[in-house]
Amino acid sequence: METTFKKLIKEKIPERIIITGCGTSWHAGLIGKYIIEDILKIPVEVEYASELRYRKPVLNKKTILIAISQSGETADTIGVIRELKGKCKIYSICNVEKSTIARESDFVLFTQAGPEIGVASTKSFTSQILILYLFSLSFLFKKGELKKEIFYKRCYEVLKVKEKMESFFQKNNIEEIADILINKTNALYLGKGINFPVALEGALKLKEVSYIHAEGYPSAEMKHGPIALIDENMPVIFICMEDRHLKKVISNMEEVKTRKGYIISICDFISDEIKRLSNKILSVPHIENEYLKPLLSSLPLQLLAYYVAKKKGLDVDKPRNLAKSVTVE
Repeated sequence: METTFKKLIKEKIPERIIITGCGTSWHAGLIGKYIIEDILKIPVEVEYASELRYRKPVLNKKTILIAISQSGETADTIGVIRELKGKCKIYSICNVEKSTIARESDFVLFTQAGPEIGVASTKSFTSQILILYLFSLSFLFKKGELKKEIFYKRCYEVLKVKEKMESFFQKNNIEEIADILINKTNALYLGKGINFPVALEGALKLKEVSYIHAEGYPSAEMKHGPIALIDENMPVIFICMEDRHLKKVISNMEEVKTRKGYIISICDFISDEIKRLSNKILSVPHIENEYLKPLLSSLPLQLLAYYVAKKKGLDVDKPRNLAKSVTVE
């Protein structure tokens, strides 16, 4: 990976970026949009590959496409690359060397996450987010806006996340909370800013492996329709991290609490206010770097879906109707 990123900083800085992918990769792309626009101040669009391949986007040589795929064989994402080849530079984020997407891209950033046995992506998601963050840091370094020692400090922060992940796995109350969800038929996942795509991914995981209908929304968007669904039987999972959006998220929690919604909070801090508003709290380790918080907040959401499915007697690794690589339209 070191050699790859050394090559990356020799590349020209783009004026515009389009990120494309499907499912979990699309959610990682949304997080990438928040990171890249915030760090690099470059406009980013995120599009479903299944839609982008049939559009005629306005492109030039100063635009790059970032195609994200775990397998490197996703049919719709391959379709986008072939459609836009020669119209802009094609970057890809992929986990499989010598895959079709890796071969047909101009530049590849391998996640090197190792084989993922289950159909539903887990470590692929977090590794894709990490690559997008390192991509942003590398270009910021190239722009001369990040000193070498600060670049290495940011990379060291990434290494510390591993320790925090391990500490979370050693102690949590997820199985207890899974017992609450096994008899539910619906759930809402809410987050704001960079945690909105985390909410989308959490809802997708619950749908994929437990077959419970779940939807993810920006927390404030809940007022514009989904709030009608909330009552004492509706579990609402809030991604409530200590960041710039905290006060807004707590305000949305108040609205759900007023309507007797059952609140499960994913938090990297504990306060009296959080205790008052939450029926259950899932704590994750705290990290100051907001761009790395999704690496931690996504873990309890993945495990929650896992334990709900296991308690329902379902095959977590092979959910019905799903395939590891979607190689057809």
